[in-house]
Amino acid sequence: MGGEDGGPAATAVSEPAPITVTTQQGDTGHKPADINTKGAPIMDDIASPTSPRLNTPNPFSRKNTSLDLDDYFTGPRDIQKHSKWPIFMQMHGSILPKMILPLLFIAGWTGLFTAIHMKVTKIGISSILLTVLGFVVGLGLSFRSSTAYERYAEGRRYWAQLILTSQNLGRVYWVHASEREGDLGKKDLLAKLTALNLIVTFAAALKHKLRFEPYTCYDDISHLVAHLDTFALAATRDEPELAHRHQAKPGFFKSVGEYLGVSFAESNPRKALKKATRPLGNLPLEVLSYLAGFTDELVQNGQLSIPMQQTLAYNNITALNDVLTGTDRVLNTPLPIAYSIAIAQITWVYILLLPFQLLTQLEWITIPAVVAAAYIILGILFIGREIENPFGQDVNDLPLESYCAQVASDMDVIASHRKRKNVEWVESIDNRVLWPLSNSGWHVWMHRGEDKIREAVVHKVENNFETKKVEQQIADGDIKLSKKPTLNTKGSVESKVGEV
Repeated sequence: MGGEDGGPAATAVSEPAPITVTTQQGDTGHKPADINTKGAPIMDDIASPTSPRLNTPNPFSRKNTSLDLDDYFTGPRDIQKHSKWPIFMQMHGSILPKMILPLLFIAGWTGLFTAIHMKVTKIGISSILLTVLGFVVGLGLSFRSSTAYERYAEGRRYWAQLILTSQNLGRVYWVHASEREGDLGKKDLLAKLTALNLIVTFAAALKHKLRFEPYTCYDDISHLVAHLDTFALAATRDEPELAHRHQAKPGFFKSVGEYLGVSFAESNPRKALKKATRPLGNLPLEVLSYLAGFTDELVQNGQLSIPMQQTLAYNNITALNDVLTGTDRVLNTPLPIAYSIAIAQITWVYILLLPFQLLTQLEWITIPAVVAAAYIILGILFIGREIENPFGQDVNDLPLESYCAQVASDMDVIASHRKRKNVEWVESIDNRVLWPLSNSGWHVWMHRGEDKIREAVVHKVENNFETKKVEQQIADGDIKLSKKPTLNTKGSVESKVGEV
């Protein structure tokens, strides 16, 4: 007998027998953990690597560790976390740690000349330079900040484009690409899943390329490229010590120096590229070549037969290539060094001359006054320098791990359902096609005439207009409710309305 919605009645389905696999002689393509050799159900072994049941961390997320310096001074900042501290009291993301040494130097500089002025001889000068130099410094800092933030925003736009393009390309492969009959259908299914993984691989490979990490030994990408013939994988296998060496954590003093912004303690980010003894290739570009070849085979096999769908697939691959070249342009085209040097020199000259212009008026108060002024001026300068490269691992850099995790999650969501037929959702009893005007489902309206349906569509517009008027009158106090609106069993809102 049919169900209430007119569809076939649900039938009891027995639980399928557990499927087991055994190790075959010569099967060296799997690790022992990948093969169930004890006859246990296969689902115990193919659970998602990010599933809680396996207690395996997500390779795209930052590890939750005990509080240490890294939690405050390195990043990128985890956008999922929320701080209840007032914004002006928050340390994580602040530029203050890198300003400690400069401010101490300025305090000592100002204290020295203030003592000379107060105890030995008067060395104060006219404050006219405050106006002249202040304008130049303000102009330079404004230019520095605007260009740095422009690069930051442009980097974010490219990663937003990557997420959008990944969703489009994944949908083309999973929904529009058909699966053939028989065993070929199973091969097509696995091939489509592999293609979705390649999209995730592109995002992770781009992240590492932008951070000058050219190998494939990283947790979030090693399992995604093991089956691909790439220069980076060959270099990782041939020189594993060199590939892992740049991942080692720096020593205590070097770490503290980096936290405090000491230039002599900062490592060369391109060190891994310079020390390579084998060609490293361009991993994101090579991944795009695999995606292009996969698309060609879909077209040749007739799985992607509609020309518009073919164009959509190739256009999205081209869009991913645009993201690759665009982010590379942002990374390798910094502000001309002449501008950076000149702005830094002008700023420091202004700060070092500031005490002499304030000594006559402020005397001993000159010391805290100059330190406060230096904090403001140097803060703007240092922020511009930090966000100029938005792809690094500073606290204020873009959270590329979160973006890669979003791409991976999107691909899983797309692949979690078969291609949906209209009968499965359009003709559902829960499809309230004219809600909120009517709570009736699709089947009810199918038994009414076409004229009734079109008339109801017109009434829906009028009803929405009247509803908005009543809501506005309630908000303005012209109408009040004697009790709060409640949701009745039919899904509509009931309340007693009375005129004021």
